[in-house]
Amino acid sequence: MGRDRHREARGPGPHHDQVLDALVHRTPICSNTSLAARSIGTGTISFGMVSIPIRTYSAGESSSAVSFNLLDGKTKTRLKQQYINSAGEIVPREAMVKGYEFQKDQYVTFTEDELKAMGQESQRAIEITEFVPASTVDPIYFDKPYYLGPDKGGEKAFRLLNEAMKQTSRVALAKWAARGKQYLVMIRPMEKGLVMQQLLYADEVRPIAEVPIPDAEIKDAELKLATQIVEQIASEQFHPEHYEDEVRKRYHEAIQRKVEGQEITAAPEAPRAQIIDLMEALKASLAKKSAAPPATAPAADEGEAATGTEGRPGPRAVPALEGRRTSSRGKSKG
Repeated sequence: MGRDRHREARGPGPHHDQVLDALVHRTPICSNTSLAARSIGTGTISFGMVSIPIRTYSAGESSSAVSFNLLDGKTKTRLKQQYINSAGEIVPREAMVKGYEFQKDQYVTFTEDELKAMGQESQRAIEITEFVPASTVDPIYFDKPYYLGPDKGGEKAFRLLNEAMKQTSRVALAKWAARGKQYLVMIRPMEKGLVMQQLLYADEVRPIAEVPIPDAEIKDAELKLATQIVEQIASEQFHPEHYEDEVRKRYHEAIQRKVEGQEITAAPEAPRAQIIDLMEALKASLAKKSAAPPATAPAADEGEAATGTEGRPGPRAVPALEGRRTSSRGKSKG
């Protein structure tokens, strides 16, 4: 469920506390009520002497990058992956072992039983350790989110936990073990449900102090112009339906043209004006935005009820390609 990797450091914004405090009462980014969500697991939330049976659900649908298979250029058939040792010999999978490099080209090896013994045993219980103000959890620690719903018999206790966190403006921090690893998670209320946000550990987040940021002097006039630009394109709410992955869309369109036998030609890159002076660049940005017509979200057709999905991209021409998972054999990502 987790991803073992470091994230690039980023600092909190100017309204960090207000934004995070609103997490306790925020509404879902998008919803689809046409089909009931399918549970991906069961468990319990425990704090004190209280245990709440719950079900877990995926909070999002993964839209991974378009994947391409590596083929033989002559026969157009799939290539197979093989592992080669330092002597150039092919090593079969049954002869492979896992090792950890503790010094350059020096390894200690582990058997599957040893790795299993070291791993955290999966637990059904999500153990709450403390409740903290939502504003104290920086979004840089956020990882994958999951929805939680009550299981049979836990409806009242589930609702009670939801309301208690809303009333106190606090979120729960908890420990949860799954797939051989222990996770730190944050649980917060969302409407009538709960969101379990997987968090990164402190040693998985690099401090922003590691980023070289030299001091720079700014003038009042520059700050005033920059503030005007911000205010010109400011919105009071986040509307994710106004955005789409344009790169993935171009890939699907190009693939469809290839399937139809058309050739693909790259569009020439538009020349960009080179503006060196900061004040000149700010004034040019302000003038460009002032001259542009205001962007409006597409409205629902007359007589048709708005669904909250207006402005989202429609079905793609190659539906079989979307969300398709391929094996790691001979695959490269676009």
